[in-house]
Amino acid sequence: MSKRYRITRAFQENGDSSSTISLEECMQYFTTKPDFSYTSVFTVTGSTSMSIEGDFFMWSCNDTKIPFRHYQGDLYVSGTNEAVIPIMIEVASELGADIVEG
Repeated sequence: MSKRYRITRAFQENGDSSSTISLEECMQYFTTKPDFSYTSVFTVTGSTSMSIEGDFFMWSCNDTKIPFRHYQGDLYVSGTNEAVIPIMIEVASELGADIVEG
Protein backbone atom coordinates (compact mmCIF):
# COMPACT_ATOMS: atom_id res chain seq x y z
CA MET A 1 0.00 0.00 0.00
CA SER A 2 1.40 3.40 -0.94
CA LYS A 3 1.88 6.29 1.40
CA ARG A 4 0.05 9.52 0.78
CA TYR A 5 1.41 12.85 1.93
CA ARG A 6 -0.26 16.19 2.53
CA ILE A 7 1.58 19.48 2.18
CA THR A 8 -0.27 21.83 4.51
CA ARG A 9 -0.06 24.99 6.55
CA ALA A 10 -2.72 23.76 8.98
CA PHE A 11 -0.16 23.49 11.77
CA GLN A 12 1.28 26.98 11.30
CA GLU A 13 0.61 29.42 14.12
CA ASN A 14 0.09 32.57 12.06
CA GLY A 15 -3.65 32.91 12.71
CA ASP A 16 -4.67 34.32 9.33
CA SER A 17 -6.08 33.15 6.02
CA SER A 18 -2.62 32.31 4.63
CA SER A 19 -2.86 29.06 6.61
CA THR A 20 -4.25 27.52 3.44
CA ILE A 21 -2.39 27.13 0.18
CA SER A 22 -4.51 28.80 -2.48
CA LEU A 23 -4.90 27.49 -6.01
CA GLU A 24 -3.69 30.87 -7.30
CA GLU A 25 -0.54 30.59 -5.18
CA CYS A 26 0.08 27.09 -6.55
CA MET A 27 -0.44 28.30 -10.13
CA GLN A 28 2.15 31.06 -9.62
CA TYR A 29 4.59 28.77 -7.82
CA PHE A 30 4.47 25.78 -10.18
CA THR A 31 4.75 27.91 -13.35
CA THR A 32 8.30 28.72 -12.17
CA LYS A 33 9.16 25.01 -12.03
CA PRO A 34 10.14 23.59 -15.45
CA ASP A 35 9.39 19.96 -14.49
CA PHE A 36 5.76 20.73 -13.57
CA SER A 37 2.67 21.25 -15.70
CA TYR A 38 -0.96 21.89 -14.80
CA THR A 39 -3.95 19.77 -15.76
CA SER A 40 -7.58 19.78 -14.65
CA VAL A 41 -8.03 16.06 -15.39
CA PHE A 42 -5.71 13.28 -14.24
CA THR A 43 -6.11 10.00 -16.12
CA VAL A 44 -4.87 6.74 -14.67
CA THR A 45 -4.42 3.98 -17.22
CA GLY A 46 -3.88 0.30 -16.69
CA SER A 47 -6.15 -2.66 -17.36
CA THR A 48 -8.90 -0.02 -17.18
CA SER A 49 -8.72 3.75 -17.24
CA MET A 50 -10.11 6.31 -14.86
CA SER A 51 -10.17 10.09 -15.13
CA ILE A 52 -10.29 12.32 -12.07
CA GLU A 53 -11.22 15.98 -12.31
CA GLY A 54 -9.40 18.46 -10.09
CA ASP A 55 -6.38 20.72 -9.95
CA PHE A 56 -3.23 18.70 -10.60
CA PHE A 57 0.35 19.88 -10.92
CA MET A 58 2.11 17.05 -12.72
CA TRP A 59 5.78 16.49 -11.94
CA SER A 60 7.75 14.83 -14.75
CA CYS A 61 10.30 12.33 -13.47
CA ASN A 62 11.92 10.55 -16.41
CA ASP A 63 8.99 8.75 -18.12
CA THR A 64 6.71 9.04 -15.09
CA LYS A 65 4.28 11.80 -14.19
CA ILE A 66 3.47 12.21 -10.52
CA PRO A 67 0.46 14.35 -9.54
CA PHE A 68 0.52 16.96 -6.80
CA ARG A 69 -3.20 17.57 -6.26
CA HIS A 70 -4.48 20.83 -4.84
CA TYR A 71 -7.57 20.15 -2.76
CA GLN A 72 -9.22 22.35 -0.12
CA GLY A 73 -6.14 24.44 0.61
CA ASP A 74 -3.58 21.62 0.71
CA LEU A 75 -1.46 19.65 -1.76
CA TYR A 76 -1.59 15.85 -1.81
CA VAL A 77 1.01 13.55 -3.34
CA SER A 78 1.70 9.82 -3.35
CA GLY A 79 4.99 8.55 -2.02
CA THR A 80 4.92 5.41 -4.15
CA ASN A 81 7.91 6.63 -6.17
CA GLU A 82 10.70 7.53 -3.72
CA ALA A 83 12.09 10.11 -6.19
CA VAL A 84 9.19 12.39 -5.23
CA ILE A 85 10.31 12.76 -1.60
CA PRO A 86 13.03 15.41 -2.13
CA ILE A 87 10.76 17.31 -4.54
CA MET A 88 7.93 17.20 -2.02
CA ILE A 89 10.26 18.56 0.70
CA GLU A 90 11.39 21.35 -1.63
CA VAL A 91 7.79 22.31 -2.48
CA ALA A 92 6.74 22.32 1.18
CA SER A 93 9.75 24.39 2.19
CA GLU A 94 9.26 26.97 -0.54
CA LEU A 95 5.53 27.27 0.27
CA GLY A 96 6.21 27.58 4.01
CA ALA A 97 4.26 24.41 4.75
CA ASP A 98 4.60 21.13 6.61
CA ILE A 99 4.40 17.55 5.35
CA VAL A 100 2.02 15.14 7.04
CA GLU A 101 1.69 11.44 6.25
CA GLY A 102 -1.80 10.16 5.75
